[in-house]
Parts: sequence; C-alpha cells; structure tokens
Amino acid sequence: MRRLLRLLVISGIALATVLLVVAGTGIFVVRHSFPSYDGTIELTGLDADVEVVRDANGIPQIYADRPADLFAAQGYVAAQDRFFEMDFRRHVTSGRLAELFGADALETDKFVRTLGWRRVAEKELGLLSPATRQYLDDYARGVNSYLDQHSGSGLSLEYAVLSLKGTDYRPEPWTAADSLAWLKAMAWDLGGNMEEEITRTKLAASLPAKTIDSLYPAYPYSRNEPILSSGAVDEENKFTTAPVDSEAPARAMFSKELLKSLDSVDKVAKGLPLLLGRGDGIGSNSWVVSGEHTTSGKPLLANDPHLGATMPGIWTQVGLHCNKFSPQCPFDVAGFSFSGLPGVVIGHNSAISWGFTNLDPDVQDLYLERLTGNGALYNGKVEPLKLRTEEFKVAGQKEPERIIVRESRHGPLISDVDDDAEQAGELAAKGKSTEPYGIALKWTALTPGRTADAIFAMNKAQSWSAFRTAATLFEVPSQNLVYADREGHIGYQAPGKVPIRRAGTGDWPVPGWDPKYEWAGFIPFQAMPTEFDPADGIIVTANQAVVPKSYRYDLTNDWDYGYRSQQILERIQAAGKLDVAAMSSIQLDTKNRNAEMLVPYLLRIGISDDFDKQGQDTLKGWDFTQPADSAPAAYFNIVWRNLLALTFHDQLPEAVWPDGGSRWFEVIRNLVVQPNSSWWDDLRTPQRESRDDILREALVQGRAEITTKMAREPSNWQWGRLHKLTLTNQTLGKSGIGVVDKLFNRGPYELGGGESVVNAIGWDASEGYDVTSTPSMRMVVDLSDFDKSRWINLTGVSGHAFSGHYTDQTELWVKGETLPWAFTKGAVEARREHTLTFTKPER
Repeated sequence: MRRLLRLLVISGIALATVLLVVAGTGIFVVRHSFPSYDGTIELTGLDADVEVVRDANGIPQIYADRPADLFAAQGYVAAQDRFFEMDFRRHVTSGRLAELFGADALETDKFVRTLGWRRVAEKELGLLSPATRQYLDDYARGVNSYLDQHSGSGLSLEYAVLSLKGTDYRPEPWTAADSLAWLKAMAWDLGGNMEEEITRTKLAASLPAKTIDSLYPAYPYSRNEPILSSGAVDEENKFTTAPVDSEAPARAMFSKELLKSLDSVDKVAKGLPLLLGRGDGIGSNSWVVSGEHTTSGKPLLANDPHLGATMPGIWTQVGLHCNKFSPQCPFDVAGFSFSGLPGVVIGHNSAISWGFTNLDPDVQDLYLERLTGNGALYNGKVEPLKLRTEEFKVAGQKEPERIIVRESRHGPLISDVDDDAEQAGELAAKGKSTEPYGIALKWTALTPGRTADAIFAMNKAQSWSAFRTAATLFEVPSQNLVYADREGHIGYQAPGKVPIRRAGTGDWPVPGWDPKYEWAGFIPFQAMPTEFDPADGIIVTANQAVVPKSYRYDLTNDWDYGYRSQQILERIQAAGKLDVAAMSSIQLDTKNRNAEMLVPYLLRIGISDDFDKQGQDTLKGWDFTQPADSAPAAYFNIVWRNLLALTFHDQLPEAVWPDGGSRWFEVIRNLVVQPNSSWWDDLRTPQRESRDDILREALVQGRAEITTKMAREPSNWQWGRLHKLTLTNQTLGKSGIGVVDKLFNRGPYELGGGESVVNAIGWDASEGYDVTSTPSMRMVVDLSDFDKSRWINLTGVSGHAFSGHYTDQTELWVKGETLPWAFTKGAVEARREHTLTFTKPER
C-alpha cells in the first residue's frame, strides 16, 4: 500500500521555537497570516471594483463586471485562504519538494520529474483557447498581487516554521502552468491501472492464471446494473464486437529481474504524497433524477466524491458572478474548485448543474523495453532513447542532485527511478551497456490536452448540447459526467481519451519491441457512452460498469463492482417523491451489502463456546447498517478483516494482501459457494481447512480482538471507536513530533459508514480500521430553486491552522449535516457576514 511520505523533520531547537510561538509571544505570528475579509484592497489590473461577499463560514461569492476582474479576484481570494497548500501542490507537481523539505522528498521528486507533469502542463498552454489562457493569467495576476503584499509568516505559519529550519525560501510568482499542473496530479490519482498491472504480474510469479483470475472476478451485470443500458450511445456505434487481439503476453517473460524492476516502480509510485487518496476508496457517488421523481417536478442532482482525507480538504467553495450576465461576461456559477485552479470544477450555473464520478478507464500501459546501451529494440531495430537531464535543488545541500531521464517511443522509463536503475540510466547516457529491460509508462495524460478549456466551457454552458460540446475537450482524467438543467432534462456523458488496443487487454505489461501492442488511436467521442432523458428518469454513477458487455470498445476491466450504485438505485426506486433532504439521506446510507450476503453463512456456523457465541449472536437481527454507535457493525468488520487474513495472507505476498473493497466483496461472494476451494485451506497448518473452518476461526478471532480493543460486553461495542478519522495537515501534521502534529491536525472523529457502502468512509483491511478516504464534499442541487440546494465541505475554506474556518464545516460533515447554498444575489445578501472590495490602485 501507499506509504505516507514523511516530509518534515524539525530539529529540537526549531521545535522549542514553534512551541514558544504558539504558547506566548507568537500569537502575533499565528494571526499574522489571517486574511482580511472586510475592507478595501488594491488589486493590480482591475477595470472596475470587485466585491467579495462571505457568509458565516467564510465561503466567498465574487461579483465583477468582466471575467478578467472576476478571475483575478478569485486568485487573490484563493491565496488569502490556501496559498501554502497551493505552493505545496505546485512543488509536488513540478518535482520540487526537496527544495522545501530536503532529501527525504528527493525520491518523490525524481519520479514526478521523470513523468514530466510540469513539462506537459507547459506544453498545454499553447493548445488552450485565448480566453482560457487569459483566465489562467488573470488568476495568476490575483495570486501574485497577494504575494506582493504579503511574505513569510504573513502568508502562512508554515513559512515561519520553514524559516526556523533554516530554509531560505520565498515563493516565486504564480503562473498559468502552476494551475494546469494540478490537473496532472488529479489525472494520476484518478486515471489508470498501472498498479493493477504490477499486482497481476507479481501474482503471476507464484500463482497459475486461473487462480489469479479468481481474484479479479467478472462484473456482476445480472445483479448490479451498469450506468447505461444498450442503445445509450450514438446509433452508428452501438454494441458490436470489435476485432481486437486480447491475448496476454507470455508470462514466461516475467523474469525475476523484471519483477525486481516492477517492485522498484511500485515502491516509488506509492511514495507519492496522497494528493487525492488511494485504493478502492477513490471513487464517488453521483446521481440525478428527473422531475417525475421529485416533489418539485424539477430534477435533483447529488454528488459526493470519495477522496483522501487531507487537511485542508481537497476542495474549496466559491461563487463567481458577473454583475451583468452577457456574452462578454458569461459567468454566474458556484460550486467546488481546487485551490490554485480558476473556475468551478463541480457545481451549477444559472441554467444547469453537473457532477463527476471517476470513470477509471484504463489509460495507462506498461511497456517492457528491451534495452541496448542508449537504445530500445522495436520491430527488429534499435531506436535511440530520448535523454534529458533533470536537476534538483535540495534544502540543506550546497550542490544540486541530477538524474538522466530516458524515454522510449512509449514514454518515460519509470524503472529508472531507483538507485540501481538510476545508475543504469547514467551509464546508458554514456553509451555503456546496461540492464536488458526497462519499464516505460504510456499514459494519456502525458500528451498535452485541453481539459482546462472544458472546465470553463462547462461553467458557461446553458444547455445539454453546450455541455456535451464542453465534454469533448475533457481529455484527462476521464470521468462520469451527470447533468441536469432548469428545463427538466437530465443526462450522462463519458468524456476522455481512452485508447484502443490492437492487442492485449491492458491488464498486463506488454513487450515494447512488438508493434502489435501499439495503441490504434482513441475511442471517438461520438462512440463514448452517453444518455439523455432516459425513460426511467434515473441515472446513477458510483464507479460501477458504465456499459453492458456488448459495448464495442474496452473501457477498463477494473470497475467497482456496483454495491454502492445498486443500493443508491434501490433507495431511489423505493423513495417515492424525492426532495433535497431525501437525496441527502441517501448520501448517508450505511447499509453493507457485503454483510447482507455473508452474515447468513456466519450465523450457520456452529460455535459451542458461550463467550465466542455471544459475539456471533450480535449479528442476529442486524439490519446491516453501520452507524458509528453500531455493535454488530464493529464485530462484523473485525470478523471481515480476520476472514480476509485467514483466507489470503498465507497464499499472497504481503504487498497485495486484500484491502477489503468491492473486489474482495465479489471474490468472497464467489468463494462461499465453493466450500472446498483451495483458497480456504490455510497453508500454515498441517490439516486442510474448508470454508466453515475459516468462517469459524474468523468469528472466534474477531471475538477475541473486539474484546481486547473495546470491551467484553457487546453493549459497549461501537464501530466508530475503531473507525476513526484524523485530518492530517499535509506538511507540519506529518512531522512525527506529537505536540506539533496536534497543533495542525484535527480529530480523531468516530465515524460510521465503511468501505464500498454509499456513505463511503473507507478503511484498508490490510492495515487496520482507521479511515483512509471519505466523501470529500457533499452537494445536492435543486433545479427548481438553486437557493434550496445544500452543500458541505470536509474541512473549512481556510488553510490557516488556527483560523475559525479551518474546520468549521467538519463538525457538520461528521454529523451528516449540510449548509444552505445561497446562489442568487438576494440569498447571498441574506447570508452576508463580510464584504471585501477590490479596487484599482491609485496612480
């Protein structure tokens, strides 16, 4: 599993200074960075005054006469609230963390620089429309105005601490490329199956093909419905079989040398900072219902992306309003965005609303390159590798570090980001012989695209046709887009660049020297899944299969298995007429459909010991929901974790032990009807175990564990006492020094929900019960009256650790509550708490 990178080590002297700052005279330093939410501030380049209205939670609604002023103000406001987060993100995406945090971050930097996120972002600038490029520049102008007026601890307390460490650092000006590079990080976490390719290859070293296949079950189409039915794409691209060679490469080529290289790649990739999250928890729920299902007669749209739980949260809320809506100033939009990125990513404007979930298409392939010196074999000939030198400044070191990055026709050799492989890259650059194989990554996000154009086009769109046109530009990461409008229409569109493979399925690394494994272009947009005003008036997306098996192209073989989506669909179908509150209640649904399947098997197990049977008895009559105070949920989840360990830990490498997500739901569902499967046999014992032996042992071990962790009496068991969320500051919160961590982190919070349930508060069964991912925000949009909509963020708008808006939304989020979402000018005025006016500088 991914390991958190320890980014900051504070010396004893620095620690004492920090404590002094916080405890006494440093109150000024702590508050020095708190932004002004009232008054008047000069902002370079304005054409007219801009007004920023904030409510009691500090959420900004920005009003301007022209887009240039609107986005400059958004940039300034973003820097007020979250500049250190923005600066940290751009150091991640440009491979420059070592400049701030020293050699501990160098391995991460080398990997990111090898991929070239920042290089691609800079190339994208030339592809964007003049309007989008101007919006990005205007945003940067606003950020830089803030930087001109503030420095050091006046920007953020983190900079004061960095100065105590002796780091001589001042942030450089913000640029348009800084904003675009964040889209690459988003694409990395949300788009690809590189880790699954590596996992399958590792398994192939010790397990036969049929056994591996049992760990990757087919999607259960008969039980969990895909997003779309047949006929939901353009007529000329309906569901036919395309002539694709789907054979996997010969597994004999997966040598020990190759497996070692894959281990190195996996290790470094998992060392990246968890910008969005990890594992099965990285998904989302979104759904939209037409007016026939609502009390108002107009559509309702819900969305809650499931991402890593970070401090501050991934999202920030904002409203962007032209004082006079017109073709010259076409913005009247509000919703969620990323700090550092102008516009609104998810939300609504005055005519339409939209939401995202992860399509998770297979847009990454690993190519095994047969190397010779500074070339790679291809189609019987040696092609020269492209070479470039990357230099890294490292805090605490006088001299920079350097690496040679090599690229084949398929992409960068990511296997070079390892001490041994790095030396091989340097030898190859000198023309000396080196290792016979390298591993190149081909990934759609390494080709410049126009996703930024798509974001602004969606912000402006006033109809389904305009929204779908915007989606043609949304290249990476591919998402499930749900749509609703004031006219009563609902829709779905899958955008993005998804490769067509001439051979192979994308599940395994393929030989880069064989031309038959080249991509044959991309699925044309007109063939991508889409639906408009479905007959049943319901569209549910929760990372499940998008299309039926008969769809012509391969999108991916790694869908979520549809437990969340089916629960959402059944809740909608049973609800009668829905309103905003009913939609919100579905978002909080904690029913565990895996438990619903498995508990009957557990209750049939004979247990003679009264102590152990008392645990089993807590499962009787359980409704399979998982609120934080649930005793049966606590016991079941402990049993589930023990069941996975007993079944698989003896036969699988530790690096691929089950995380307990929806794939493992499906694996166990298939196994329980095979009571004598070899998977049930525990190879660590002399006897041969069956299903019931393992289920019994899981119940017994679960009873012992819950007694140790909580109490003997089931009346004192609560799922939330195990399932806790700690919101961790991305830098100072990972210092490893308890007292400092407590100053910047928040929690723990005892939570319900769980892995692959609708209220997807994820945990990793290979590690423990602590929360690893959460609904990063929740929103429900009412198309009958936008001011009746509701929203909530995981944390507050502020990234300043001691601000009142650091976690002022968290307590509401924990309780499942939401905030009113004011949109019209009158509703915003009614919630006004602060007013900041930007003016042109006096000459």
